[in-house]
Amino acid sequence: MKITIFLFHPDLKESSVNQALTKDITTEVRNIYELYPDENINIKAEQDALLRSDRIVFQFPMYWYSVPPLMKKWLDLVLEHGWAYGSKGHALDNKEVLVAVSTGARLADYQFGSKQNHTINEYLLPLFATFASTRMKILKLAQLPLKQSRHL
Repeated sequence: MKITIFLFHPDLKESSVNQALTKDITTEVRNIYELYPDENINIKAEQDALLRSDRIVFQFPMYWYSVPPLMKKWLDLVLEHGWAYGSKGHALDNKEVLVAVSTGARLADYQFGSKQNHTINEYLLPLFATFASTRMKILKLAQLPLKQSRHL
C-alpha cells in the first residue's frame, strides 16, 4: 500500500510534535510549505502524488479552528472540478484518507461543555465534507499529542 503524507505546517522546525511524527517515516512525505514557499502550487505534481497514493494522510496544526492557509489554497486548486469531484471527477474515488491534526489544547478541551465547547470533528466538518465530495473513504481523525510548545 502506497501511503503519502501531505504535511501542512508553516513552521515545522518549531513543531516538536509534527517533527517527531515525520522523523522515521518510510512513506512519501510532501512538506507543502517547503515545496511551495512562494505558494505557487504545482497542481499537476500534487494531483500525480495523489494518484500514486492508496492512502492519503493530511497532517497539520489547527489554525483558528480550521486548516492552515496554504492547505486551504492547496485543496481549492488541486481538488479540481472534473478531476476530483463532479460528474466526471473520479480520480480520488475510494482512496483512503486520514486526518492527523495537532492542537494547542488537550483532547478533553474539545468536548461539549468544555473549554472549546465543540469537538475537533465539528470544527473540521468542512474538510470532511470536501473529502466526501471527492468520494474518498474517510478513515478517522487523529489528534496528535499535546506538547508544551507554542507551535504544535
